[in-house]
Amino acid sequence: MINLRVPFFRPLLRRALTTGITLAWALFELSLGNPGWALLFGAVGAYCAYEFFVVFDPENYQDKNDG
Repeated sequence: MINLRVPFFRPLLRRALTTGITLAWALFELSLGNPGWALLFGAVGAYCAYEFFVVFDPENYQDKNDG
């Protein structure tokens, strides 16, 4: 899948915005009658929620060059 464990996503605000925007876009697509796109964005949003809030470990988001 996609690698979300990069230092960019260490701050909580970035993780929350990424998850919220993808889930909101899924609802938007569903409201327009596009179930395929809604399913795609909903799956990405669910994956983000899982990675960012369920199994989150700050050590996974450290820059590999820092040591």
